[in-house]
Amino acid sequence: MQPLILHTSEVLTLTDDELFQLCATNRDLRIERDSHGNLILMSPAGSKTSRRNSRLTQRLNNWNDETGLGEVFDSSGGFLLPNGAMRSPDVSWIPTERWEQCSPEEQEKFLPLCPDFVIELRSPSDRLVDVRKKMHEWMDNGCRLGWLIDPIEEKTHVYRENGENSVVESFDEALSGEEVLPGFVLVLKELL
Repeated sequence: MQPLILHTSEVLTLTDDELFQLCATNRDLRIERDSHGNLILMSPAGSKTSRRNSRLTQRLNNWNDETGLGEVFDSSGGFLLPNGAMRSPDVSWIPTERWEQCSPEEQEKFLPLCPDFVIELRSPSDRLVDVRKKMHEWMDNGCRLGWLIDPIEEKTHVYRENGENSVVESFDEALSGEEVLPGFVLVLKELL
């Protein structure tokens, strides 16, 4: 099922606080906002996608617990991007110092920053072109490393802040967190 886009930008403008309240009031909906102010309503993930997403979050949390380098967020965490969008990646991470720079009030709501690392996990209902567009939005707003993991085609698109992107053509390989997540390795085969 494709997301429902409510073209509200010409009739309704929500402040960041109003958007947060709307999302909090409608917890059963997955809501994002694009850079034009339109609301995007998405259905909950299917069980297989949810299980994979849980494993991804667990793996990143395990690494982060060992290194103590930052904070990990699951798919329910929203981020206010510099372009005006509010997006929620499937998994994300920021260094500790960026978390500590946010006020306690900001930490309770959508963080006003772009994560340093994001993972978007393609589900059967996602069109690849749409998820790739979202990955470009992450990178355009300051993300340093992003993985678009596609279990359907068993490929991973790796996005880097310097624009040197690549495709890992097989789930028989492992992904490296490179300099953004030093020592983090994800064995893709574990997601199948």
